[in-house]
Amino acid sequence: MQWELITNIILISSIVILAVFATLGLAQWISRKSIKKVDKQLLWMPLPLILMVATYLICDKVLPKLFDFMPTRPNGSGEPSFPSTHVMVVATIFFVVTLALPRYIKSKTMRIFLELIMAVLIGLTCTGRVAANLHSIVDVVGALGFAFIFSEIYHIVIKKRKKTNE
Repeated sequence: MQWELITNIILISSIVILAVFATLGLAQWISRKSIKKVDKQLLWMPLPLILMVATYLICDKVLPKLFDFMPTRPNGSGEPSFPSTHVMVVATIFFVVTLALPRYIKSKTMRIFLELIMAVLIGLTCTGRVAANLHSIVDVVGALGFAFIFSEIYHIVIKKRKKTNE
């Protein structure tokens, strides 16, 4: 099985889903003629992504230059491996989308169905990165941890904004 190809396809798919939400936000901004009138779920979606990019840059570009003990890929390439970027991106996007879905999909059955699909895709990405010998389980678990933290920050911000707007 071509695990690297599968995980790349899932990564690209998650980015396409994110682009759909970005397009929706842009359409709201244009049609409502004010960024303040864009749904808070869309307006704050870049926050966890910015945190994710900052974490990637620190872990992949800064820390390896400062410390010799940073984990490298199990395949012997010497490339930094912690956290798994594929897992961090896919999980962050899908966790955030899961939090935004109730605003856009009213059917609970449909939301559960989509959440299950996203959970399976996250699981495939985790499994695939380890099976392709590109990451260790620690890299994958670390990426999931970061994704959870980023999505929780997003959740806190949109809930706080909801209370402020009421």
